[in-house]
Amino acid sequence: MTTLKIGDKAPQFKASDQYGKTIELKDFKGKKIVLFFYPKASTPGCTVEACNLRDNYQTFQSKGYEILGVSADSEKRQLNFSNKQELPYSLLADEDKSVIMAYGVWGPKKFMGKEYEGIHRTTFVIDEAGMIEDIITKVKTKEHSSQIL
Repeated sequence: MTTLKIGDKAPQFKASDQYGKTIELKDFKGKKIVLFFYPKASTPGCTVEACNLRDNYQTFQSKGYEILGVSADSEKRQLNFSNKQELPYSLLADEDKSVIMAYGVWGPKKFMGKEYEGIHRTTFVIDEAGMIEDIITKVKTKEHSSQIL
């Protein structure tokens, strides 16, 4: 789906997190980032994925990674999801889909024979210099941390 490739410069972004704080890619200069896009907060697959990253958060931190989740949900919905699942990382409320479009993860999807537009579950690993180190398009929600690490 995405046209970005490993070795490309990660697109800059600016969005609000679940607390209304503005988050920008440039805030993380010198740090590695796991930027994961998920279809919708509080849905079964997204919850499993978010909790798998939560459960391995200390390992990510010890390896110098920051984790950022992105969906088109509102700040309020992201906050509810974050609080309910006790997520220790920021969730970006990309309601205008500017970050989603910049990373090319919006497009046609199929579910139960119906086609619709939506977010493709995709994760970008961005290095300290802001370059894309890895792109995971076949996300396994239950073992996503091991796919990244």
